Amino acid sequence: MGLTAEILQMDLDAVAQRDARVGEELARIGYPEPRIRDRGYKTMLRTIVGQQVSVAAAASMWSKLEAELGDDFTTSCLLKRDFDTLRACGLSRQKQGYARSLCELVEAGEVDFDALPEGDEEAIAELTQIKGIGRWSAEIYLMFAEGRRDIWPAGDLAVQEGVKRLLDLNERPKEKECRELGDQWSPQRSSLALFTWHYYANPAL
Repeated sequence: MGLTAEILQMDLDAVAQRDARVGEELARIGYPEPRIRDRGYKTMLRTIVGQQVSVAAAASMWSKLEAELGDDFTTSCLLKRDFDTLRACGLSRQKQGYARSLCELVEAGEVDFDALPEGDEEAIAELTQIKGIGRWSAEIYLMFAEGRRDIWPAGDLAVQEGVKRLLDLNERPKEKECRELGDQWSPQRSSLALFTWHYYANPAL
C-alpha cells in the first residue's frame, strides 16, 4: 500500500499541530494528491526505463517492452532477450545494463521486493545494489510502492526548494542541510516530501 489520501491527511495534520508554518500552508493550498505505485521489480524497471528521457519517450519504450516480453513478463524473460531485441524497444546499452543488473539480482535473490528489510536505510542499501539506482530512486520506490512513512529524499531539488520557501531560507539548502532540516518532521517525512512538491508547484505561490 502506498501513501494513501488518508495517510497523507493523518500525517500532515500531525505535523501541522506541532509546526505552525506547515499548518498555515496546509490550510492555504490543501493536501497533495496521493502517489501510489505497484510493489515489485517492474516498478523499479520502469524507473530505469524513464531515466533521463521524457515521459512520452518512457511510455513508448515501456509499451514496446511489454509488447516484446508480454504483459506478465518475468525477470528471466528480459534476461533471455539479446541486445538488438532490447535496443529495438528503445533501451540504450546503459539502460540494458541497468535492467539486466536489476533482473539478475532478483533472480539471485539478492534483491527481494516482497521482503525488503524493515529498516529504511537497510532497504535503501539493498536497492542501491542495482546498477543505475541511486539513493533518490530507492527512496522514491519506498515511498510510493511500499508506503513507508518516514522517507526524506533530501537530494531532490524540488524538496530542497520547497523547504527553502516553507522555512523562508535565504537560499536553497544542499542535501546534507536539507536532510538535517527534515529531521524535525520525523516520523511523517514522506508526507512532508509530497507536501513540499505540492507547495513548490502550486501556482498560487
